[in-house]
Amino acid sequence: MSTISFTGLGNGIDFGSVVDQLVKVAHLPIDSLTAKKGDLSSKSTDYATLSTKLVFLQGAADQLRLSTSFDRTSTSVSDDSLLSATSSSTATSGTYSIKITQLAQAQQITNKAAKAVATTTTDIVPGASGTFTFRVGAGSDQTITLGDTATLEDLKTAINDLGAGATASIINTGSDTTPAYRLVLNSSSTGASNSITIVADTTSLDLANSSGTGGVDTLQAAQDAVVTIGDPTKNPITLQRSTNTVSDAIPGVTVTLLNTTGTSTAQVNVSRDVSAVKTNIKALTTAYNDVVKFINERTTYDVATKKGGLFFNEPTVRSVLSQIRTALSSNIAGAPTVSTTGALGFKTERDGTITVDDSKVDAALSTHYSDVRNLFINQTGSAGIAQLLSSAVDKLDDVGSGSLTLRKNNITKQITDLSAEISRKEEAIAQYQDRLKAQYAALDGLLSQMKSQVSSLPTTTTTGN
Repeated sequence: MSTISFTGLGNGIDFGSVVDQLVKVAHLPIDSLTAKKGDLSSKSTDYATLSTKLVFLQGAADQLRLSTSFDRTSTSVSDDSLLSATSSSTATSGTYSIKITQLAQAQQITNKAAKAVATTTTDIVPGASGTFTFRVGAGSDQTITLGDTATLEDLKTAINDLGAGATASIINTGSDTTPAYRLVLNSSSTGASNSITIVADTTSLDLANSSGTGGVDTLQAAQDAVVTIGDPTKNPITLQRSTNTVSDAIPGVTVTLLNTTGTSTAQVNVSRDVSAVKTNIKALTTAYNDVVKFINERTTYDVATKKGGLFFNEPTVRSVLSQIRTALSSNIAGAPTVSTTGALGFKTERDGTITVDDSKVDAALSTHYSDVRNLFINQTGSAGIAQLLSSAVDKLDDVGSGSLTLRKNNITKQITDLSAEISRKEEAIAQYQDRLKAQYAALDGLLSQMKSQVSSLPTTTTTGN
């Protein structure tokens, strides 16, 4: 755009202001388009938010769509200092008595006190070289070759570097002034089958007892857990397991043993986890209400300003409400006593949101659990409420044919078209402004010239006789 200035001398008129006013008037259609684009951008943002809220609704429905959503159990134990327990969806409700006679342990051995060394850096290889061979359970022999200056610390490090089912550490069984260091070997796994066997030892530690004065002291024996399940006075089952985690005794239940029970027993109670199901049902209504409230807030109409919200008079939004409402209120075959969400305790308020009667939900879950389950999950030849809701969202958001997707795409296209139109009009206004400035600059110059010419005319003085 060229820069043109006005002297302001021509006939006392401020042509710059005239040009600005004319351009401002010409810009009014662009201002209208810009405002329309702003409304569409806000509407596009709100439609994107609505899509997100529908995805959350679908996610809440998915938590109730499968049978595993209802096949939930919870566990409790009579004494959590003795054991803990967790259950899966395959667990069967019931109370199980457990007597823990013995805990599984990992073996722990050390060289005899007579073979202790004064420092961890003491040479433990009597000859030019030495070997140390051990085996864990039925595994293969593990051999470490030591040089003539190898120390207790070197042997410990070499054992740990093997990663062969045992770890080594060093303890001081003496005093601060007269230390006596011994090598301790620990099985990495519990169970009687993971005991450590010293096959050969030519070091001065002599864990293989080749001298007759060496050998090992057992600090902790390798042993299995021994557990009895059932009433001890009846016909209980006694099991041995290599670990303290027992997952194959009670179907669907994993028991972690913590301590022995002595002559008494501990109880593991497995029950249906109704609270988790109720939580998911309430979460579904929360997600549903979030969608409805969001739409309601944007479909209002202000009588005073005669202006509606961003979703006012939007058929797509009405379709969204209609489809999710239809899904949630469907009558489901296969659930005779609780065939609708209304029978479960759902109530539709005047604004379209859902309130839940907790007492009705609790009663239904307590006395008609199977029907509540069948109300939501898919059955043979019949989709449950959860699936109907999930499918409704998929239909709305379908990439090719979803009404919500098509509306969002249409708004995006309108915004793109408006941006292009605004750019074209802005360019035309800029050219119009240049023409006006040139025209009024010429007029300003002409008036200035005329004024100068008038000023240069001689003045005639008339006198009387």
